[in-house]
Amino acid sequence: MHKNDKQFSNSWAIILGGSSGFGMATVEKLASHGMNIAVLYRETAIAEKIIKQQFLKLAEACEVNILPFNLNALDIAGRNSFIEKFTAVVNKKHCVKLLLHSIARGNLKPLVSPVDPSESNLELSIEDINFTTYAMSTSILDWARIILNVGLFEADARIIGLTSEGAHKYWEGYAAVSVAKASLESLTTYMAVELSRFGLKTNLIQAGITETPSLKMIPESDKLIEIAKERNPLGRITKPADVANVIYLLCTDEASWINGSLIHVDGGEHCK
Repeated sequence: MHKNDKQFSNSWAIILGGSSGFGMATVEKLASHGMNIAVLYRETAIAEKIIKQQFLKLAEACEVNILPFNLNALDIAGRNSFIEKFTAVVNKKHCVKLLLHSIARGNLKPLVSPVDPSESNLELSIEDINFTTYAMSTSILDWARIILNVGLFEADARIIGLTSEGAHKYWEGYAAVSVAKASLESLTTYMAVELSRFGLKTNLIQAGITETPSLKMIPESDKLIEIAKERNPLGRITKPADVANVIYLLCTDEASWINGSLIHVDGGEHCK
């Protein structure tokens, strides 16, 4: 196990969805400040080989521990498997500073089939909505509770989720994700209040339009990017590193009084 004398040398982050986009950028940022990281993701064997190599190089360069877990973070078996393996390796209570929920799994279908209303497989089902809502919203509560119940959170730990402007306005094909993100905003407000007695601070980040693998799956994502460039007062779209920088800031002692907040990380894009 690596040891360093940097800012977060004795702390761990658990990042759900850390193989690309905001999750990967956060791994890089926190590692540079000495935080050890457990990264959960779902990837093919070929993709995982590349990701593990990236993590190995980063861990050696930053003198931190990065533990990769290629498993299903959305079922009980996956959570239990992670907790068992993580606790066996770390062998330490009250060490998790951050739980970052960055899972991007959901259905991108219209409410009604654009071809033939009778072709129900082409339109969003209630099952699609339920799955997307659990994946991108309510699973954050299951993860927070299991980490809390086994005594892994530090006394002043942080829980951070990611929402988007699509929770409040129409984006084509985004209905299920919009429902999930709106749910996440409500849920994290309640988590901020009810988990505060354990010292946990729960916040949300609303990133601006960012060119990530998950964004590219949204219909007409190129149009969203162009509009964002025009809207943004600073003349560019948001980068994953911009979001990772704020996640880092929220982990610092100076951010200990921020709880239940939705923080815009978009260069002012939401103002226009």
